[in-house]
Amino acid sequence: MQAQELSFSEEIQSCCLCQKNDAVFWDSEGTVHIEFLKQGNTVNSERYISTMRKLSVRLKPLRPTKHAILHHDNARPHTSRQTEETLHKMNFVVLSHPFYSTDLAPSDFYLFPKLMEHLRGNHYERDEDVEAAVRHWFRHKCVDFFNDGMRQLVRRLQLCVDRNGDNVEK
Repeated sequence: MQAQELSFSEEIQSCCLCQKNDAVFWDSEGTVHIEFLKQGNTVNSERYISTMRKLSVRLKPLRPTKHAILHHDNARPHTSRQTEETLHKMNFVVLSHPFYSTDLAPSDFYLFPKLMEHLRGNHYERDEDVEAAVRHWFRHKCVDFFNDGMRQLVRRLQLCVDRNGDNVEK
């Protein structure tokens, strides 16, 4: 990866990293798609492809002039042949992600810690209450918040290149 390739703040379209089977797809402008998995269900390739189809439909009216670059981790549902073929057919460009590199996963190093900090100490009676609180939190984040997450991703990717692929947080 060349350093020149890292200036993709305009091109980065969606970052998805699943945490506890919930998916948040976001870019430098805000959230694009949020999907919660009901208790007892798991994410497999079929489920992930279904989510990606929903994301594709949501992207068209929200970001009509941008080319989608997807950044997700290397979980099996994300990397199966079936998923890769489907993403290719849907014209997603997938940004490669080194194995075991949560330090390059913007949802893990930026988004989810801030969300968890906001939710900490609150008590929710039902799953729907948690979902509503999460959606409300995202709706009230300004564009600068999401831009900052993307800038941090670019900075971390550059550090990874500078360290010849070594983890950023070492």
